[in-house]
Amino acid sequence: IAISVQRVLLGFAIGGVLGLLIGSVLGLSTWADAVLAPLVGAIRAVPSLAWVPLLILWMGIGEDSKITLVAIGAFFPIFTNVYAALKHVDPHLVEAGRAFGYHGLRLLRTVQLPAVVPSVFSGLRLALAQAWLFLVAAELIASSMGLGWLLSDSQNNGRTDRLILAIILLAIIGKLTDAILGLVEQRAIRRWS
Repeated sequence: IAISVQRVLLGFAIGGVLGLLIGSVLGLSTWADAVLAPLVGAIRAVPSLAWVPLLILWMGIGEDSKITLVAIGAFFPIFTNVYAALKHVDPHLVEAGRAFGYHGLRLLRTVQLPAVVPSVFSGLRLALAQAWLFLVAAELIASSMGLGWLLSDSQNNGRTDRLILAIILLAIIGKLTDAILGLVEQRAIRRWS
């Protein structure tokens, strides 16, 4: 359980930060959007299991490849929600912020970010669910511990009891991490709204 949670949290953090940054850049800059959005869209279309052979080839079967796969899974929901939300911020709000002399980071922090907080957290919650899915894929392929490995090992040994236990543990831990993120979301919405 501990190694699986560690892999999810690290991958989720990496994918989340990159998703927020790249989603913000593409959502706020028409130039970056025109240049990079087609590339990101093409990468998003690649099925998750297609990354596995490349990651194993580049990084081996250690922790780096597993965490990278989880980060890839977490990246796209956050990126998509942040990017779309920033593209659809009410232009009147932005214009009002500019009328008060807000530009750049100050405009982002005081006007645009509060407008997209619900979308950001929707993306984060979807990304967390994706991180758990990608974790299982990573651990099924090349691992000697973790909940995904327990699923695979139980199947190979005909241990239905352990297989069901692994599924229940994934459901409980997934729901628990989502509930924690939900509490953070409530606080963020109260602060930014």
